[in-house]
Amino acid sequence: MRRRLLLATALLASTCVATPRVARAADEDVDLQLVLAIDSSSSVSMDEYYLQLEGYARAFANPLLSEAIAALPRGRIAVSLFEWSGPGQQVVNFEWRILDGAESTRRFAEELALAPRLVIGGETAIGDALAFAATLLEDAPGGPARMVVDVSGDGSSNRGLPVSVARAELLARGIVINGLAVTNQEAGLEAYYAREVIGGPGSFVLPAGDYDDFRDVILRKLLREIGPVADAGSAARIR
Repeated sequence: MRRRLLLATALLASTCVATPRVARAADEDVDLQLVLAIDSSSSVSMDEYYLQLEGYARAFANPLLSEAIAALPRGRIAVSLFEWSGPGQQVVNFEWRILDGAESTRRFAEELALAPRLVIGGETAIGDALAFAATLLEDAPGGPARMVVDVSGDGSSNRGLPVSVARAELLARGIVINGLAVTNQEAGLEAYYAREVIGGPGSFVLPAGDYDDFRDVILRKLLREIGPVADAGSAARIR
């Protein structure tokens, strides 16, 4: 009898210990795992590169974005950002972090505003950038979630892994690919991204006429990727 009582007590204790761990794991689940892939090839000048970062910083500082995250079922997303150029030229600027409210998005915006450029020049290897993004998603925090790669660039791929091969691999894993095409240097780039790069349920490409336009377009793109928060009033507030 005493032995059974001790066993029952031990079983109850183990259950009590395990329950908080399960609860914490559920609390850390995210709605979206988002990889931001920024073009840092030779066609992107230093000024243009920092206009991209400025655009991201402004977007994450905008209250609309934290509102969009809060409107999700779990109210949390995981984000990582890297810059890319030719084959083997991909560098992570920001490791995975959880954004779960106005404070975390504000801190991320401040970091983006101060981040240096880590890849300077090189060819345009979109396929390699997509493959690298897929490896980042393998280690994404937050449990099973919607996976999106957000790739921006100002030219079509001219080196490295064929985009079609990388794209097919990501789509087979359930990863959605969205694009932002900066069209000031290559006519037809938006159509190229639509035809060759993006894919998956709800995927889309948005054009930016130049890197000044990028700063406004990236906010609209992020809002669309994060979730359905846009309405007539929200659209008017995006500046």
